[in-house]
Amino acid sequence: LERWLAELEARHLADLRFPEVTRAVRALSSLYVARRGAALSSGAALSGAGKRAAFALFYGPLHHLLVREIVAAIPGARDCGQTLVDLGCGTGAAGAAWAAACSRAPAVVGVDKHPWALQEAARTYRDFGLRARTVRADITEFTLPGTKSRGALLAAFAFNELSDHGREVMLPRLLDHASRGQRVLVVEPLAGFTAPWWGKWREAFESAGGRSDEWRFRVERPAIVAKIDR
Repeated sequence: LERWLAELEARHLADLRFPEVTRAVRALSSLYVARRGAALSSGAALSGAGKRAAFALFYGPLHHLLVREIVAAIPGARDCGQTLVDLGCGTGAAGAAWAAACSRAPAVVGVDKHPWALQEAARTYRDFGLRARTVRADITEFTLPGTKSRGALLAAFAFNELSDHGREVMLPRLLDHASRGQRVLVVEPLAGFTAPWWGKWREAFESAGGRSDEWRFRVERPAIVAKIDR
């Protein structure tokens, strides 16, 4: 974790001043909360070096720490089988958190449609010593792996950026995958106004034998995250 964070900081701050990154964090926060919809699905969150640096240095580590704690809290989650598919992987931070926490590290497949995100994800998986490959694809069109061997699917802060139609496509596919013995973990923002569709998904997964939780953890923030946060 420390090596990954140090490498991120050195690389993304090489050509940007710190105030530029903090301005980009504020812009990203506004985009995620206030100006959603088509802007997110069109890739606006990763437009420009400032936003990319902000995403990698601030949101990425937070997502990593959150998923790490969730996996530690769910019984049996450290056994995720042979393959972990990181849907809408972004910088790979969340997928690396789950894979690195497993008792036996799985092979990771990072799926995203943004080429910069895939480059970052490949670096992240490598920094955590994981066997991994990346695939450039829309997650609604990506063919999920077969179920001959047990594996896991992760979607952390990914489905909230899809259209309503995209989520309608993905929900039955995930439920079918879970019904075949595969682990499925979906992580989304707690605020209901940013994820009004969550109630339907929660009911569907709970009816299929899954669970829905709201998490709050106390963790020590990495220095760069705390600095940006201030």
